[in-house]
Amino acid sequence: MVEEKDGVLLYQAASPDEEALVTAARNLGFVFLSRTQDSVTVSELGVERHYHVLAMLDFSSQRRRMSVLVREPEGGLKLYCKGADIVIFERLAPDSPHRDATEKALDGFAEETLRTLCLAGRSVEEGFYREWIGEHHRANMATQGREQELAAAYERIENNLTLLGATAIEDRLQEGVPKTIRTLKRAGIKIWVLTGDKKETAVNIGYSCKLLSSDMTILQGKDLRTLLEPAQENNSSNSNNTPRLSKETGWANQELLDLHKLGAQRKALVITGPELEFILQASDSAGGVHGQQMELQKRFVELASSCPAVICCRVTPLQKARMVELVRQYQGVVTLAIGDGANDVNMIKTAHIGVGISGQEGLQAVQCSDYSIAQFRFLQRLLLVHGRWSYIRICKYLRFFLFKTLSFTFVHIWHSFFNGFTALRVFENWFITFYTVLYTSFPVLTMGLLERDVSDRASLQCPELYRVGQYQELFGYRVFGVTMLHALLTSLILFFIPFGAFLSSSHDYQTFAVTVATSAVFTVTAEIALQIWTWSLPNALAILLSIVSYFTLTFMLHSFKLHQAWPKDFLFPGASLNALRDPYMWLIVLLTVTVCLLPSLAARALDTVLRPPDLHRVHSSEGQGMSVSAVELRTGFRRDQPQRRSSYAFSQERGFGERIASGTSLGKGKGSRGARRQGLGEQQ
Repeated sequence: MVEEKDGVLLYQAASPDEEALVTAARNLGFVFLSRTQDSVTVSELGVERHYHVLAMLDFSSQRRRMSVLVREPEGGLKLYCKGADIVIFERLAPDSPHRDATEKALDGFAEETLRTLCLAGRSVEEGFYREWIGEHHRANMATQGREQELAAAYERIENNLTLLGATAIEDRLQEGVPKTIRTLKRAGIKIWVLTGDKKETAVNIGYSCKLLSSDMTILQGKDLRTLLEPAQENNSSNSNNTPRLSKETGWANQELLDLHKLGAQRKALVITGPELEFILQASDSAGGVHGQQMELQKRFVELASSCPAVICCRVTPLQKARMVELVRQYQGVVTLAIGDGANDVNMIKTAHIGVGISGQEGLQAVQCSDYSIAQFRFLQRLLLVHGRWSYIRICKYLRFFLFKTLSFTFVHIWHSFFNGFTALRVFENWFITFYTVLYTSFPVLTMGLLERDVSDRASLQCPELYRVGQYQELFGYRVFGVTMLHALLTSLILFFIPFGAFLSSSHDYQTFAVTVATSAVFTVTAEIALQIWTWSLPNALAILLSIVSYFTLTFMLHSFKLHQAWPKDFLFPGASLNALRDPYMWLIVLLTVTVCLLPSLAARALDTVLRPPDLHRVHSSEGQGMSVSAVELRTGFRRDQPQRRSSYAFSQERGFGERIASGTSLGKGKGSRGARRQGLGEQQ
C-alpha cells in the first residue's frame, strides 16, 4: 500500500524486507506509485509506466520464491522472480551472465550478516503464454490435487531465467539478545536457531548473539554426514545401493563416536535445509528404509541435544515444525518456540509453548502463540521469573492440597477400626463440609497465587535456580510419595494422641471430635505457614481468616437454637463451648500440633544442613550483598599512585564527543527479526 504524507510516499508492506527494497528503489529514482488488482504504476527516472499484472505465482515454504507475470507498456511479456539464491540459481539459463560475481557478492553480504535475495527474469513468448495461462487456470480451478498442479504450472514457466541481481538487507539484533541467550544457557535451556538465512549469515549471527563462541568447533558438512550416516554393508543384491544399518555399530566413525560419548560440550552443530530434509524424510512403506530413517532421526536428535548450540539454516517453515516434532518425539522434553513472522507459525503451533513477538513482521505469530512479548529480551523474565514462580506455586499448591485432604481423610480410616466399621464419623457433618471449602482453603490459595522463593532480581542474577523445574524437584513421583507418607503420619498423630488422652478420661465423643478437628485445623495451617517463603499481607490475613472462621462457625453451628430448630442436622449442641473451656483439651491440642510439626521441622533442618541447594546460597548472598553495599564503601584511587587517569571519557572540548556519547551517529534501529533467529528452546 502507498500513502502520501507531506509530499512523501510512505509504504506499508507485508514484511520489512519488501518495504526496505521499495524504499531503496524510490531513493534511486524508481518510484512505486500505486497498485490495483491488475496493474502496477511505476515512475522510472521520471517516466511514468503502467504494467498490467497477468498472474501472480505465490510464495510457499516449499518453493521459497515468488514471481509475477506482467505485460509491459510496449506489449512484451516479462516474468520477474525473487527468492533464495539456491532456488534461483537452479533455474538460471546456462548462459546467464554475472553468476560468479553475484555468488561472490552474496557470500560477502552473508559474512556481514545481511539477509539476501536474488532477482531474475525472462521474456515470455505470446504463444507460450496463451498455452500456459490456460494450464494455470485449470490448475487453479482444480478441486483435487490443486497444490500439485499449480506447482507443476509454476515450474514450467520459472526456468531459463536471466539473473538480474541480488539484494541485501541489514538485519539487526534487538537490544539484549546476547545477554538473554547467555542467561538462558546458564539456566540449562538448550537453544536451537532455525532460520531461512544463508549458512554464513546464520553462523555470523550466532557469534553476534553469543550463541557461538570462538573456542567452539562447528560440526557441519562432511564431519556431520560421516557421523550420521550408518555403516554400509556390501550386498550384491542391493542394486540401488541403499545404505543399511549395521547391528554391531550405529556410528560409522570411531573418532566422532568418542565425540558423541563425551557429550560434545564444545561443539556446535550447523546443518542446512537440504541436509535436514534428508534426515526428516520418512518412507511410508513398511520396509527397512522406514526403520533406518527413524534410526537416523534419533541419532541426529541425540547428537544435536548433546551440543550446546544448534543452528539450522536455509530451512523452510515446514522443516521448522518437523524439527520441533523430532525433539518432542525422541527427547520427551518440553519445547518452546519463539518467532515473530508468518514463517514461524507452524513451529509455534507445534511446540508445547509458543511465544510470539509483536514486531515489524506482522501479527501472525502473535495471534497463534500462547504468550506475546514485545522484544526477545523479555523472554528471560517470562521464563526465569514468572515461569519459575508459576512452577513453584503450582507445585506447592498441589502438594499441600493433597496433604491437607489426605491427612483429614485418613483419620476416618483409623476411627473405623474402633467404631466397628459403622457410619459413625470422627468429625461432625458441618466440619466435613467446611474443612476444605473454608477452614483450610485460604492459606493454600494465597500461597498458590503469591508464593515466591527469591526476588525477581535474584532469579535473573542466578538463572541456575531454573533447573529445579527441569529436574522436577518440587513435584513428581518422589514428592507425591513423600506427601502421602507425611499425610499418613499426620493422620495417625491427629487421631491416636487425642484417642489415648481421652481413653481413660470422662470426656465424651463430642469433646473428642472437637479436639481432633481443632488439632487438624491448627496443624494444616501451621504446616502451610512453615512453608511460606515470602510473607505478605494476604498470607497473614488468609491464615487469620481460617482460624477466625473455624471458631466462629463452630460456635454458631453448635448453638442450642439451631439444634432446637433442626435437631437432625445439628447434633453437637454446646459441644465446642464445653470442650474449649477445658484446659486439658488445649494441652492435648498443643501436644498433637507440636508432634505433627516435628517431622516437617526436622526434615527442613536436615535439608538445609546436609544438602544446601542453590536457593540457600542465593538467600545468603542476598543478605551479605545488602550488608556490604550498605556499610562498606571503598575507593579505587590510591593516593600514592604516580599516574592518574582523567575522569572524562570523551573530549572535554566541543566536538565529536557529544555525538559519540549521545549515539546520534550510530544507527540504533531495533529490528524484530533478531528474535526470530530463536527457533527452538528446550526447557527440560
